[in-house]
Amino acid sequence: MSSRDLPRSLAALAARIRRCTLCELHGSRTRAVPGEGPARSHILLVGEAPGRTEDETGAPFRGVGGKLLDRALGEAGIRRDRVFITNAVKCRPPGNRKPHAGEVRTCRPYLVAQIAAVRPRVIGALGQTAAHDLLGTEASLARVRGRWRRFEGRPVVSTYHPAAVLYNRRLYRALVRDLRSAKRRSEAT
Repeated sequence: MSSRDLPRSLAALAARIRRCTLCELHGSRTRAVPGEGPARSHILLVGEAPGRTEDETGAPFRGVGGKLLDRALGEAGIRRDRVFITNAVKCRPPGNRKPHAGEVRTCRPYLVAQIAAVRPRVIGALGQTAAHDLLGTEASLARVRGRWRRFEGRPVVSTYHPAAVLYNRRLYRALVRDLRSAKRRSEAT
């Protein structure tokens, strides 16, 4: 499957993602999590994969990590309802394990199609999986975090995933700083 073969509207993409059976993750999911937010968001955030709460609700970043993300967005001056939020992988990996490279590759056309549909001014990669997927690099998050790169001509900033911040609260300030940077860049573009 190629992103060119996918629908151009977010609603049609979401419907396609919800019925996807291209990898084994569909067999253990409750719901696929296509993403949510306005169709013309200036900022698009990409996480890793849905967790348990997201799998139950079908919406991204709804669990404890989502609450932390909401707080960080608020401190950065960004309203969540004005951001499109999705994940590199649209179905929950069993036991919340990290998605395998093949699963990320299988979902990549969906992510590329979502970015094309939203046409954000700025993309935020939340965590290493999203950064690797968007930037095509195996560099550690420490090397790319807070630095601006590009994905298909769009500026991308990589930062910590909210789940990582839950384990290491000292990362929270950096997450907020990176989100503020994304907001400034989205307003300047």
